[in-house]
Amino acid sequence: MKNAAYILMVLVAAAGLLWAAGADEKAVPAGEGEVKKAEVHTNWITDFEEAKRLAAEKKVPILADFSGSDWCGWCMKLDGEVFSRSAFKEYAKDNLVLFLADFPAAKPQPEELKKQNQGLAEKYGVRGFPTVFLMDSKGEVLVRMGYMRGGAEAYVKHIRQALKN
Repeated sequence: MKNAAYILMVLVAAAGLLWAAGADEKAVPAGEGEVKKAEVHTNWITDFEEAKRLAAEKKVPILADFSGSDWCGWCMKLDGEVFSRSAFKEYAKDNLVLFLADFPAAKPQPEELKKQNQGLAEKYGVRGFPTVFLMDSKGEVLVRMGYMRGGAEAYVKHIRQALKN
């Protein structure tokens, strides 16, 4: 009987977490110049070779986001609190090349893109989502990051500090 009660408690907790993740996803603000959740990565490059070429051309680092954009709660939180915000986008516009390696559950992807992203995840040792790297134009990792509390301004500050070191 204790096992049944324990299992019920775990199921209720899991259902609560799933509900909260769904509620959090819908709560991503879209006002004040911000974009909706579905538009967060619209200007991000998905071809890694192109990202490296652009980084070399612009002489800026690559911010590589390894994300499960349509299922990962922390990824959605990072998108909503940082990547969709004007403070981040303004900084990134002149200082970063934005690359997305997405691992969606429901969104279709070309096989070539899936293969590229899986190969990159293996190469860089990605074990969970979100994983964010700052890389040079050759694809060498400068900094490994992920979700951080504090919003876009704090994230930009962290990026600037990391790149100084």
